[in-house]
Amino acid sequence: MANQIATFFQSSPEGARSDGVADHINMFWEPRMRTQLFERIDAGKTDDLHPLVLEALPNIRRPEKPLEERASHQG
Repeated sequence: MANQIATFFQSSPEGARSDGVADHINMFWEPRMRTQLFERIDAGKTDDLHPLVLEALPNIRRPEKPLEERASHQG
């Protein structure tokens, strides 16, 4: 789905392309979907991601971990 968003924004003016991808994902993707995206990226599975998705990554908000998961890591 991220690749479809990137394909849509590919026709935007150059300075707005990756910002458009990041803004769309931040506004319309629920945290679970963004978590799945970052899990792929953290696992190094980026070969099939559109270059605009990769360019937008610094501006895509990474969801916080659930409270129960944060508590278990504090030990």
